[in-house]
Amino acid sequence: MSLREQMSSQAVHALPDRQPGPRAPLGLARAAYQTLKRKVHEAVLDRVELERLARLPTEQVRQEIGGLIARILEEDKAPVNDLERRQLTTDIHDEMFGFGPLEALLRDPTVSDILVNTHRTTYVERRGRLELTDVTFYDDAHLMKVIEKIVSRVGRRIDESSPMVDARLPDGSRVNAIIPPSAVDGPLMSIRRFAVNPLQMSDLIASQSLTPPMAELLDALTRAKVNVLVSGGTGSGKTTLLNILSGFIPEGERVVTIEDAAELQLRQHHVLRLETRPPNVEGRGEVTQRTLVRNALRMRPDRIILGEVRGAEALDMLNAMNTGHEGSLATIHANTPRDALTRLENMISLAGLALPPKNLRQQISSAISVVVQVARLNDGRRKVVSIQELTGMEGEMVNMQEIFTFRRTGVDQNGAVRGHFCATGVRPRFTERLQAFGITLPDQLYDPSRHFETA
Repeated sequence: MSLREQMSSQAVHALPDRQPGPRAPLGLARAAYQTLKRKVHEAVLDRVELERLARLPTEQVRQEIGGLIARILEEDKAPVNDLERRQLTTDIHDEMFGFGPLEALLRDPTVSDILVNTHRTTYVERRGRLELTDVTFYDDAHLMKVIEKIVSRVGRRIDESSPMVDARLPDGSRVNAIIPPSAVDGPLMSIRRFAVNPLQMSDLIASQSLTPPMAELLDALTRAKVNVLVSGGTGSGKTTLLNILSGFIPEGERVVTIEDAAELQLRQHHVLRLETRPPNVEGRGEVTQRTLVRNALRMRPDRIILGEVRGAEALDMLNAMNTGHEGSLATIHANTPRDALTRLENMISLAGLALPPKNLRQQISSAISVVVQVARLNDGRRKVVSIQELTGMEGEMVNMQEIFTFRRTGVDQNGAVRGHFCATGVRPRFTERLQAFGITLPDQLYDPSRHFETA
């Protein structure tokens, strides 16, 4: 299983006693069921007091809605059976108190991504593969209503003047939506599922995302306050790994997290969570990551965790790492560890700092000690494919040496990527720092003859 599959398998929805089921009972055609559901839904809204229902227990609400639906169907003499009546009760409850057609997918623990391509089409990712579902919305207005319900809960807005938004669901899942005029064919939305119970390092080992020696090394690096940058492409598991690494931070340290949409789930008690804010209708009130990083430095943090470096805040992050905030963690979009350093260099230039390239690279090499590369393979599985150490400068280039790697050897008949994890045999320079923190790793940890094959 991949990182995201392990993650989604632990997701638990708040509404009890409901199981994922077909969106339309087999007795009714899809279009007919949608028409009936919309008609009954409007009838229910005309006859109930939503404020009163919102104060009642969930099960009592379902019973009252179920009874009202039964009376409406009887009045209209609609030809539905018991299965269809139960499905209508569930769907209309979801429309009134949840996120409409998305609720069935959010209750499904096998779904790791939900991708809404206008009101007509919805895809999901299961086990690393995209699948088309039969989930649809009535029209663009129906989808817009669901999007507005999601973003309003976290104090965000979306309209023609601000057609893009990042938000999150109550369980921490990440939501991105974009609407016309930026979305030509209609509103679009993607939901990246997040676990209610965060993954542990043991889960990654069990899913063969990394090996026990690699996990032991990452644990030691975090406890020894080594600055680590997690690099990878979209959907590769960067945030998942960052969350796990943060779990190794000792309980007594003061941690500040900075994110665009708060999704990290740290288990320590002394955690301060900061989140960016977009500008308002007048174009004012924006709070950027750079502003939050600067403010975090005044909050006496022991460590700063930056959800993703994507702009001029890279300079402030490096300054923090170089001025006493050791052990800081961050993620960045890049395909290789070397690309991650190049992107950092480009981001620093966005801060308006006119430094020669060599000076920028010196600052990067002195601030960051380790780059961890994660990747989503062709078969959908996520793996830690490289752990590399920055060892300083040679001329105008940053020197890097690989400590662990994942080597692909082929693809089996089912399309699964074959390969093995192994050490490169290089003994890292940060060993002395680990020993200074009382951490001693065995020499066999770096033995290149030990291969860990993946199934």
